[in-house]
Amino acid sequence: MSNKVDVEGAFLFEQPFARVPYENYRKVFRTSQKHIEREYGAIQSAASDISSSLKAGGTQASELTTTIDGMIGRVDTLKRKLSDLHDCAGKPTQDVIRERLQHMAMVENLGSTADSDYNKWADQRLDRWLVDWCLRHGKEKTAKRIAREKEIEVLVDLDLFSDIQRIEKALAEYSCTEALAWCSENKASLRKVKNTLEFDLRLQEYIELCRVEKKSEAILYLQKHLIPWQETHLTQILQASGLLAFPSGTSCRPYMRLYDPLRWKALIKLFRRSIYMLNALPSEPLLNLALYAGLASLKLPACYEHSTKNVDCPVCDGDSGGSSSMRGMGLGKLAKEVPYTHHANSTIVCHITKKIMDADNMPMAFPNGYVYSREAMEEMAAKNNGVVICPRTGISCQFSELRKVFIS
Repeated sequence: MSNKVDVEGAFLFEQPFARVPYENYRKVFRTSQKHIEREYGAIQSAASDISSSLKAGGTQASELTTTIDGMIGRVDTLKRKLSDLHDCAGKPTQDVIRERLQHMAMVENLGSTADSDYNKWADQRLDRWLVDWCLRHGKEKTAKRIAREKEIEVLVDLDLFSDIQRIEKALAEYSCTEALAWCSENKASLRKVKNTLEFDLRLQEYIELCRVEKKSEAILYLQKHLIPWQETHLTQILQASGLLAFPSGTSCRPYMRLYDPLRWKALIKLFRRSIYMLNALPSEPLLNLALYAGLASLKLPACYEHSTKNVDCPVCDGDSGGSSSMRGMGLGKLAKEVPYTHHANSTIVCHITKKIMDADNMPMAFPNGYVYSREAMEEMAAKNNGVVICPRTGISCQFSELRKVFIS
């Protein structure tokens, strides 16, 4: 078997690793661009006014001096804003991008998986996946501790998930303010992928105004924030308009659904899908995805039959069968999500010893067709004066009556 590093395979999971800081830097760039466009427009307008005044004649020198000083002041203000933005957000983000690209380049320069540097890289990757799993499941303190002890803070997305937790907490407390601010920051990206999160948040704020019967405020809110979406959400807007005539305790089903508090949980899920999408993050933890790949190569129908479970098989572990008395790490539960594997050549495992049967430990078949390893049958025959008993059927026979099963 070749020990060559599969670089393409290793990088399959690394798109979010590089994409998150890239998206952060895009935000920094867009903010810088807005500052430049705003100040440049004002400076250009002032310059045009000066030019027009000089052509018309009769312009006072003091007025020109004041205008030019204002232009210089704007340039100084722009310089300060860009400098602060670079120092507080731009440079730290560039440093993160640089560190992550260097981390990815490391595996490209490795020739073999037997290299100690590859083991170090793989261990760091596992630590990153563990942090990712903890962050996705709300275990922020554990994630930060792992990142700190393993010295991988720059290689994990603590800040991103901190923002996610903050916004989801606000939504859980029935406030759309934080989520709407996030939508405003990412308006262009959300519009590009035709994401409707902002509309759903606006609709929920309108519903809450109707719930407390602030009808005048609700009408103004509808006109200001929902009507602009009429080209794509006219049906929903028309239905929402009907809330003005129905109280929160209504029994009319369409409006009961709009007043349903469970909509807040749906908003949390929609927000998480949206932020994952913009940062190229998969919906499942990276650790789960890596485990799926391995479990898919092991999953067989036999893993779900109590009589054929193997204690050494992760798919057979604990939760995979339901009636099993085995308890473990619950990998069998993850295995339910993946398809059965296709083996061109099957591996036969002895039901008694749990060892693989091969040319050195050949399968031995009872007259009824049940097969066990030669090692297990020889041990049983030695204890029972040459008699062997099939554990699953109770049928007994002489060891000499067993027949060899040749593996091709």
